[in-house]
Amino acid sequence: MEILYEDNHIIVVNKPQGVGSQPDKTGDKDLLTMVKEYIKEKYNKPGEAYVGLIHRLDRPTGGAIVFAKTSKAAARLSEQLRDGDFDKKYLTIVCGKPREQKGKIVSWLKKDERNNVVKIVPQTTNGAKRAELDYEVLEYNEETDHSLVRVKLYSGRGHQIRVQMKSINCPVFGDQKYGGEKMPKLMLNLFASELSFSHPVTKQKLIFRVYPPETVSAWNEFNLEKHLALASNVND
Repeated sequence: MEILYEDNHIIVVNKPQGVGSQPDKTGDKDLLTMVKEYIKEKYNKPGEAYVGLIHRLDRPTGGAIVFAKTSKAAARLSEQLRDGDFDKKYLTIVCGKPREQKGKIVSWLKKDERNNVVKIVPQTTNGAKRAELDYEVLEYNEETDHSLVRVKLYSGRGHQIRVQMKSINCPVFGDQKYGGEKMPKLMLNLFASELSFSHPVTKQKLIFRVYPPETVSAWNEFNLEKHLALASNVND
């Protein structure tokens, strides 16, 4: 667990891929529990440490995620999230190349709890939730037929990027659940590379950028440093 930032109010962590954001029915060690144990040990706190879960990343997705260390910080960050003041950007490698270099995808999604899959459904479907994202193709590798894509989320639905990129025939590389049986059994090439929000107490704008793991070979097809540097110059 890599800590990107910590003060008395918040802690920002680079979530490892394959680790759940919170406890689930598998009983596997999750990030929320890890953060609680870290705070309890570091500050020698009696009892269970308070850690507020503000947003989640799917288990196969790594990257930047923020937790609150006080209930006041949790309430203020949650309000930002509801008001759309949280900025979440992802890098992903998809199969093929989208028709348009830049685009918006709006869908209505519903989760099949029994099979743990998310499907695109008509808007009028009971329980359907609106999902919106923008994407931009940063680079295309003709040799492998892979595209490096930056995604900005406007909603945080489970499996959202994976389902919506599949809907334009560009599934996330390594995604057997939505990419099909012929997809290689690799780590999912989806990473929360940028997170920005206002500090819940100081109101200072905070921006965190992290790189996908170099151990996942597909990321090495592209010059990630160049693209993250360009994002830094634009945003800052």
